[in-house]
This record gives sequence, structure tokens and C-alpha cells, in this order.
Amino acid sequence: MGLIIAYVILAIYSIALLLIFFYSLAQLNLLVNYLSNKRQNQTAPKFNLLDAKEIPFVTIQLPVYNEEYVMERLLENIAKIEYPKSKLEIQVLDDSTDNTVIDTAKHVEMLRETGLDITHIRRENRQGFKAGALKEGLEIAKGEFVAIFDADFLPDSDWLKKTVVYFKDPEIGVVQTRWGHINRDYSTLTKIQAFALDAHFTLEQVGRNSKGHFINFNGTAGIWRKECILDAGNWEGDTLTEDLDLSYRAQLKDWKFKYLEDVETPAELPVVISAARSQQFRWNKGGAENFRKTVWSVVTAKNISFKTKFHGVMHLLNSSMFLCVFMVALLSIPAMYIKAIFPQLDWVFSTLSFFVLSTIILFVCYWFTYKSIQGSSFDNFVDYIKIFFTFFSVALGFSLHNSIAVLEGHMGKRSEFVRTPKFNINSLTESWKGNKYLAKKLSPNMILEFGLMGYFLFGMYSAIPLNDFGLFPFHFMLFLGFGYVFFKSLTARA
Repeated sequence: MGLIIAYVILAIYSIALLLIFFYSLAQLNLLVNYLSNKRQNQTAPKFNLLDAKEIPFVTIQLPVYNEEYVMERLLENIAKIEYPKSKLEIQVLDDSTDNTVIDTAKHVEMLRETGLDITHIRRENRQGFKAGALKEGLEIAKGEFVAIFDADFLPDSDWLKKTVVYFKDPEIGVVQTRWGHINRDYSTLTKIQAFALDAHFTLEQVGRNSKGHFINFNGTAGIWRKECILDAGNWEGDTLTEDLDLSYRAQLKDWKFKYLEDVETPAELPVVISAARSQQFRWNKGGAENFRKTVWSVVTAKNISFKTKFHGVMHLLNSSMFLCVFMVALLSIPAMYIKAIFPQLDWVFSTLSFFVLSTIILFVCYWFTYKSIQGSSFDNFVDYIKIFFTFFSVALGFSLHNSIAVLEGHMGKRSEFVRTPKFNINSLTESWKGNKYLAKKLSPNMILEFGLMGYFLFGMYSAIPLNDFGLFPFHFMLFLGFGYVFFKSLTARA
């Protein structure tokens, strides 16, 4: 009986490790694509904005909801966009339920008096959340192209001139830009968020886009062809990541996406862990919801190659990697005892040790993306080693929280779109304390995270009597990760 249980545990453990390995191989292939794309001379047809006849009409949509701390900054920044006023419309899609509505209306009116074509659009309810607001605004949008910015994004004044020109190619449905981070160095939390996002916006977006694989509009800092949105079926609010959903539906209909790594759109990262929690939950649950909704369409599509299908499936499974990582972590301690009790299974563990290669692959991949933004000096490499293992530990600490989100998504459990609180914090001297949008209640997951911190402390202790220190570094990182998430969550209340 004991041997049967051991086999079941090792089977689940092995499958999770295998899926992580496939994911790391996909990342390695994206790295090859990324590096080869760097050496190519990219050319594309572009609108000539010096010719008035070629300047397209653009609508900028600003979907907002209770954004007291950043609303003024957003409107002032968007008003500085350099584009002919006769060809530009700005829609403030305001679903707010607090007193920001009055201040926003006044600010919009003030900007309208300067000659801007800007409207303040209100809905009777938040049906469909962000997707619903974008869809309603699209019904009356004047623009042939629709740029979208979340409330914490600060595009440069020449942003439209750098992006809209690529729609000269009639097959392009979306132009997406890379996110920047105005508060990258605020704290350890912001540094690791920036690190993860930088990898996505370099390695993954470029690696996929350069070979014609599926990429996603990232919900903001991009611009759509209106015809593409309508042809793909318009915005739908049945997942928490409406951007990923519409992106796949558009590309399944053969619309091309253009990703611009060299155009950076600065934004603000969450500075408190409760805000990061809500954002991570939404992204990961939405990813699983989209896997459930879209994967069959990707697998059965006749207009895409096998390799593109493989990368599409792995892309849609991105968030599910947290579940695999959590299962590996949870079962790693029982696996240590199985190894000691059943020496006849030693060959299994010798085989499984091969999967440490997954971590090495990710370490190499992330270094190339890190140095593309931060530089490749020796000091930068030392900093990279520190941030990689810090990121790895905290990501492990989030694995329970994100696994719950993934399971809910795969099971079809519906939940509200919970926005990420914005702070308007740019320097270390500024504090997020007192932000009225922060959750006052502690996450119930914290109890489990505290328990897991103790569990992996036991895992480190177990290495001594078992005389098996192979997993000690892994358990140490898990202990630090769950400890970080627990204590930060305990202290991070307004």
C-alpha cells in the first residue's frame, strides 16, 4: 500500500516537472527567436504623417474606475499628445462610483475649452466591467483606430506618431508597445514585478511576434484597428482578461499584431502587496479562463502551423505553471521521505534530477531580457543574480494564491473584475498609507501561507536526519517566499 501511494505521489510530481520543462523549452525557443529578431533589419509600410491625406482619425479611450490619486495626472498627460486636433477624439469611459466623477467632469470640460475633442462618458451600471465600458465607447467612437490607456499609464507626447503609422499595412489589427515602470526601484516588490514584466515584454512578446505566433494586446498602451475589434466579435466580459480573449479571437481570424519593443509606455507598478495580490489573481484566473474558452479553437484551427499552435497552448497555459510549481513544491518533502524509505526507486530520482535544467534555462533566458534593458556589465550581472533569485522566491511565495486563481478559472467559477488600486507614487519618500481603495481585510490565504512557511522549514530540517540536501536550496527559497508574502500581507493595510 505504501509503495502504491509513493508511485502516485511521484507520478503527480513527475507530470508537474515535465510540464514545467516543456514551458522552459518554449521559453528557450522564444529566446532564440528574440535574439535572431534583434539581428534582422525590420521594415514595414508606414503612413506618412506629413501628408494630411494619410493622417488617420484616432480615438483614445481611457477606461477608469475610482481613480482619485491618478485621474488628474492621466488627463493632463493625455492632453499633451501631439496629433492634429481635427483627427483626434478622447473618450473618458468613467465607471466611477465615488466623488471623482465630479472632479473628472470639471477637468474634462476645462480641456474641452482648449479645443480638445474630449467627452466624459458615464454608464448606468458596470455590466461587463472594463470590456463593457470599452464596447460602449466603441459604439460612438469616431476613430478608425482606437488607442487604450489605463489610468496609471503616461504615454509620451509623440506616442501616437510612433504607433499609428504601422496601420498602413491593412492586415495589422493591433500595435502594442512595451510597458515601462516609473517606480521600478520603490521597493523589492516593485523590482520583482518590473523584472517579470520586462521578461514578458521582451523575450515573450518579441519572441512570439517575430515568428508570427500568437501574442496578446496587454489591455493598455496599445492601439486597435476598429474594424479588427468588430470583425473578431467585439469586447466580451466573460473572462477577467478581456484583452487576451479578444487578441486570440482576432488572430484566429488572421489579423496581424505588431509589437514595438522600442516604444516604451511608462506606468506605475503596485507598491503594496494587497494590490499586487488582486492584480495577480485577476491575470492568472483570466489566463485559465481563456485557456478554457480558447484552446480548442487554437488546436483545431486550420490556418495556423503546429509550432504556432504549440506556442499558443503554452501561452494560454502560462498562469497554470503556478499550479505545477505549487504541486512540485508541496510534494517535494514527501518525495524526500519516499527516496529514503524505498531505495529501489532511486532511479526515479536520478531521472527527475534532470529537470533542474528548467531552472537553468529560465536563468539564461531572463538574463538576456534583463541585459537588454539594464545593460550587460559585470555589476549588472551581479544585480541580475540577486533579483533573479529574489523574484524566484517571491514567485514561489505567490504560488498558492495564484494556484487558487488558476483552479477557479479552469473550473469556470465566476468572479467580479477587481481593479488594481493606483497610488501616484514615484519616489521612496512617498507613502501608500491612507489609500482609500486598499482592501482593509486580510486575505484568508495568509493562514495557509503561514502554514506553508512552517512546512518548508520542516523540509529544511528533514534534510539533516535524511542526509539529503539536494532540495535544501529549493525549500529555503520556498520558506523565504511564503514568509515574505505572509509578513508583507500582514503589515500592508492602509
